[in-house]
Amino acid sequence: MFWQTGRFRIDLSQPRVMGIVNVTPDSFSDGGQWIDVSAALMHCEQLVAEGADILDIGGESSRPGAQLLSVEAELARVLPVLRGAIGLGVPVSVDTCKPEVMRAALDLGADIVNDIHALQSPGALEVLAGHPSAGVCLMHMRGDPGTMQSLSEYQDVTAEVGLFLAGRARAARTAGIAAARIVLDPGYGFAKTTPQNFQLLREQRQLCALGFPLLVGWSRKGSIGAVTGKPVGERLAGSIAAGLAALAHGARILRVHDVAQTVDAVKIWQAAGAPGAAWVRSDNSNEGDKK
Repeated sequence: MFWQTGRFRIDLSQPRVMGIVNVTPDSFSDGGQWIDVSAALMHCEQLVAEGADILDIGGESSRPGAQLLSVEAELARVLPVLRGAIGLGVPVSVDTCKPEVMRAALDLGADIVNDIHALQSPGALEVLAGHPSAGVCLMHMRGDPGTMQSLSEYQDVTAEVGLFLAGRARAARTAGIAAARIVLDPGYGFAKTTPQNFQLLREQRQLCALGFPLLVGWSRKGSIGAVTGKPVGERLAGSIAAGLAALAHGARILRVHDVAQTVDAVKIWQAAGAPGAAWVRSDNSNEGDKK
């Protein structure tokens, strides 16, 4: 199983770790830490050194209640960091739902678009179709960050998430985006209650039946705090446990803040006999996949 992402063809026969780089002042757990370009690039370098297989750079917070950002402001935050990160030897993702930002990032050399709106914005499908090797992650959510917490009524959360993701994958394929370029994200924490998030996790393998790799993000999220009683800065153990559970239920990519600890946890998990090939990194794990 591979994911075609711009300059790279990522082997997903083993779990991969996507490191989060939020160049925002208001993200829920690390807002403001990497808003400076030089600090953000140092963080990118650190995450790669810690074992990140992919970097995910975002300029607009998607925390509950977050305010929408203008295209111009998002570009000003994201592009300088992308420009530097592209030279670090790993696939680089831009976390955005704006077609204008997608186009600018891909034109600059980004490898992946990670879209919480699953390319529903007018023009988004066309941008990805116009970059024929770029990867894309299609995520499930309802509404936008300002409204999503009021949109969590489902008859069957797993079935409804699956129907949505299948529909968005079908739209992408119809637009000319090859299946090998697509991964899906169940959208843990987006328009879902804590019980719904954990039901979706338990039933996650139903989403694997859609035929696309799964990328998941549990890192430091509110549902972990709801179960453990821990504030956002003390959710490392819970985040790792949720990530390993997601791998056990078929996920292939973990999107995380804490790269080094997650990489170590996955190594031990696989060495102990977890399903899938043993995860043994080379010094340049992505270089063999570079086109």
